[in-house]
Amino acid sequence: MHCDPRFSRVREVFERHFADGEELGAAFAVYLDGELVVDLWDGVADRHTGRRWEHDTPAFAYSCTKAITATVLLGLAERGLVDVTAPVADVWPEFAACGKEAITVEHLLTHQCGLPVLEEPVPVEEFEDQAAIAARLAGQAPLWEPGAAHGYHALTYGFLVGEVIRRVTGKSVGELVAAEIAGPLDLELWVGAPDPVIDRAARLKAADRPQPLTTTEATPAEAPTGGGPQAPDEAQAGERPGDALAEMARAALDPQSLMNRALGNPGMHLLKGGANHPVILRAGWPAAGVVTTARSLAGFYRSLIAGDLLGRGTLRDATRIRVNGPDRVLFLDTAFGLGFMRPSLTFLMPSETAFGHSGLGGSIGLGDPERGLAVAYVMNKMANAVSGNLRGIRLVEAVYKSL
Repeated sequence: MHCDPRFSRVREVFERHFADGEELGAAFAVYLDGELVVDLWDGVADRHTGRRWEHDTPAFAYSCTKAITATVLLGLAERGLVDVTAPVADVWPEFAACGKEAITVEHLLTHQCGLPVLEEPVPVEEFEDQAAIAARLAGQAPLWEPGAAHGYHALTYGFLVGEVIRRVTGKSVGELVAAEIAGPLDLELWVGAPDPVIDRAARLKAADRPQPLTTTEATPAEAPTGGGPQAPDEAQAGERPGDALAEMARAALDPQSLMNRALGNPGMHLLKGGANHPVILRAGWPAAGVVTTARSLAGFYRSLIAGDLLGRGTLRDATRIRVNGPDRVLFLDTAFGLGFMRPSLTFLMPSETAFGHSGLGGSIGLGDPERGLAVAYVMNKMANAVSGNLRGIRLVEAVYKSL
């Protein structure tokens, strides 16, 4: 392990989490101006066998994947292969069905297209067939007027954006990540992990129970599968943050809520071990499929803010806030650029110039070009959180206080 003395308080926070029993296994990494200044790991990767968390233990990081998928698409846009302002149907004609002909690629990236749920349960046999899942979405009508509101597309974001990428390149997001990001940058980062990586990956422990507490710990770690009639309109979350939090808490306990339907179909919990099952780790869902170490996830953001993956102008435009305010799925305020989270109640950052993406249960990846920071946190003890958790937030705050 390594921790620059300037960041000693980060190590203190990391160690305190273990001493207080808040962690099972975890890793945290920080790059400052391209230099690895923090690289910490500790604990148990598999509580059943006692296998230790090592320097190269990868973990499933849920929606941290979305920023990586967005980067793949934006790279295609830089090459003139995709126009983010153009209709999705230009490259995916079937998508125009049910009144979706005007939905743009930007609407997909910013959670505005009105397709946050798959209306019919996806069978387990289809979990690794992303084109088939995308075809289901192509046949659905949007739940709201595209562009008129936004709501977190927890899983469908990846099938939608991933299908645009596949139509343009003939390749999956995972294949392009391996060829254009992880391979050239020597990162231990996979969107769709091979069997040897699956064998040494950390085993996630689900949150003990739904326990709405704060804006960062408000939903169950494993949501039930959706299905059945559409829930009542959940767009009105109340004028005060407390009202929105109460609505979010109620939705978390309602299997038919738009939030749980968005989180729970395809239903990872249908497989033994949930997200630990090889089918999930291998599937490479572009919204929730990355398996990575903290060092490599931070390394992704290091390269992103250095201009190695996207031109700096492209990144500035991609991180410009496109939507900000009450989220039709999560109720709380969310803020998004083109696939990247920006600071909000669901991405609590000490800096307004930070961008990135958090993941269900607590994982975090972020970059801050103004401060030259790239940060990542992965763990296997899930929190009751759609976005971030207090452990990760404390660590990020300690980084900024150390500057």
